[in-house]
Amino acid sequence: MTNSADTHCPYCALQCAMTLTSPAVLTPAPQPGSEPVQATRDASLPDAPLAVSGRDFTTNRGGLCRKGWTSASLLNHPGRVTEPLLKGSDGVHRPVSWDEALMLITAAVKETRARYGVDAVGVFGGGGLTNEKAYQLGKFARLALGTSRIDYNGRFCMSSAAAAGMRAFGLDRGLPFPLEDLDAASTILMLGSNVAETMPPFVQHLQGARDAGGLIVVDPRRSATAANTTDGGGLHLQPLPGTDLALLLGLAHVVIHEGLADTEYIASRTTGYAALVRSVAPYWPERVQSLTGVPAGLIRDTARRLADGARQGGSYILTGRGVEQHVDGTDTATAAINLALLLGLPGSARSGYGTLTGQGNGQGGREHGQKADQLPGYRKITDPAARAHMAKVWGVPEALIPGPGVPAVELLQSLGKPDGVRCLFVHGANVAVSAPDANAVIEGLRSLDFLVVCDFFLSETAAEADLILPVTQWAEEEGTLTNLEGRVLRRRRALAPPPGVRSELWIMTRLAQALDAPSTFSEDPETVFEELRIASSGGLADYSGIDYAMLDRGEAAYWPYPAGSTGTPRLFLDAFAHAGGRAVFTPVAPRRRAVSSASAGPASADRAGTPMTLITGRLMEHYQSGAQTRRVAALMAAQPEARLQIHPAAAAAQGIAEGDVISISNARGEVSCRAALSTDIRPETVFLPFHFPELESANRLTEAATDPISGMPEFKTSKVWIRPAAANLRDDELQKEGAS
Repeated sequence: MTNSADTHCPYCALQCAMTLTSPAVLTPAPQPGSEPVQATRDASLPDAPLAVSGRDFTTNRGGLCRKGWTSASLLNHPGRVTEPLLKGSDGVHRPVSWDEALMLITAAVKETRARYGVDAVGVFGGGGLTNEKAYQLGKFARLALGTSRIDYNGRFCMSSAAAAGMRAFGLDRGLPFPLEDLDAASTILMLGSNVAETMPPFVQHLQGARDAGGLIVVDPRRSATAANTTDGGGLHLQPLPGTDLALLLGLAHVVIHEGLADTEYIASRTTGYAALVRSVAPYWPERVQSLTGVPAGLIRDTARRLADGARQGGSYILTGRGVEQHVDGTDTATAAINLALLLGLPGSARSGYGTLTGQGNGQGGREHGQKADQLPGYRKITDPAARAHMAKVWGVPEALIPGPGVPAVELLQSLGKPDGVRCLFVHGANVAVSAPDANAVIEGLRSLDFLVVCDFFLSETAAEADLILPVTQWAEEEGTLTNLEGRVLRRRRALAPPPGVRSELWIMTRLAQALDAPSTFSEDPETVFEELRIASSGGLADYSGIDYAMLDRGEAAYWPYPAGSTGTPRLFLDAFAHAGGRAVFTPVAPRRRAVSSASAGPASADRAGTPMTLITGRLMEHYQSGAQTRRVAALMAAQPEARLQIHPAAAAAQGIAEGDVISISNARGEVSCRAALSTDIRPETVFLPFHFPELESANRLTEAATDPISGMPEFKTSKVWIRPAAANLRDDELQKEGAS
């Protein structure tokens, strides 16, 4: 064990800097914009092996959220998996040796390939894996397993924003500028993101815009972030769920027809403007008001404030999952980019457009080979030049590299099917809770011939596994991650893992040897990173100029960082990544299922038996599927259960009171939880966090319909029926009486 290690938080893409120290003696000082100071150790685990202290860094400036402060308590959690576990015929997992575990996996892979073909073996990765693990996982799938069936949970997070960025700019990096640039902005438009709860230290970067009265938040709920617009801080636009695209078209209409567009920028740096003008013509503010419920005056005011900010103090447009997790998420993100281009924001020294990456390595995790259609360096797997490059790096014939696979939802839908995946590896994901239509996913997991899950806890997905492999946690490993700004960071080991726990790099290396894989595999992170550098060289996400030594010196490394360069903190200052250097306007229009008029929404919610629109999201205390945070006593004490946020008028119509146990159901499933009445949500809308499993699992209700471009599932507009749980009991009793 080291005395101290400077590293980064294991949770979100803000990647707050922290120092881990043993023994626990540090007490962090209060930092502006951070959570109130809390104990550095989880009180429920007084023997936490490391103390956590915030470290000064550009994104967090010493602040951490409560998840970060308690992160070390999981390192010696009593529920930690520390040896391979094999499920017996009685459904009970029992310890086996590593030799036996690797032998069983090797045999399962060989048998599956022999019986069903190579694509019957699948891999599901995660946006929390280090760059090294994400890179080697893609290589392992394609060369050791020989399969094209690999995708990852980032498909549920960044895929729509990534697709929109690629077609507009020719390049996808979440924030194409350092986060600190937001400090000087006078206007910031945030759509579908609640950073005050999901990334609390981020809020300090919004203070300048708030002080100028220019923080504008678009959210159907009066979220903690939206609450920052009060007292002269800005505006809160509260549209009907699923109407963000129409709202953005309305803003673009105002910018064009009131002469607010940056015509010089449009002429010199973009293409497709004339077609865009025609496409937004039908979306004048009064019509958009009827579609979204946002007053026409607020639409005009928002457009004018953005334009004033662009001319005077800097304007930024930022999008999050709330506007992207839809079947038209790519088009909605594109509409936000079109608005930004009209105002001349992208590639400006004082303004910009960006999207907020969610998972810890959501940026790096999608660049180097986990996605079904990509090779390292953000190369397309169908590009002959990209395939030739990777064949040379890996030392294999190009024909050995499989073609494109299928996106995550399609991969999960194929589990156990005759032509689908029969043997699945899961790394860094908990699809039994996080995937849409979770009941169907769980059924698919149970229908597999063999399921291998790498995890450090018995997650809901691991509980379904035939074999669980115990892997290292963040503070027990070396590596790199890429934060929401595209900055590559060092993860440093502070603690030796428990005996019996192995790195996923070690697992992949041993299995590759057992499967007689071509090329070479390594369990050493720096060796893998050195290969990643070569593999990414010349690609859009070029890391070839970055090495561990420079990162250990604290040098800022923003990709693309070709060898011999100094990196790219700010993209697009001189040109965009398309041939010719221009950004592309892409006309878009609502093409999703019909949305009722906004004026009818609140009224209909007052009637009993009316379907409501379910939106899902996060709580400050929990992260993703909750597999980690639900094991931290301090966090569970603060948020021990899922609660459905519902407007009092809608609750009254259904006979629901505060704290009542209620049923939320649709054709895909049923969830039971307590009601939390609040006027902070629209009357026809309900909100449920997605961190909880089983009968509280929000994703038992979401649907697996996907965006045709990005493969993003529809997480935000599920139709559900709400009723008191007692009504279910009465119905069940009546059915039993009728049967008798």
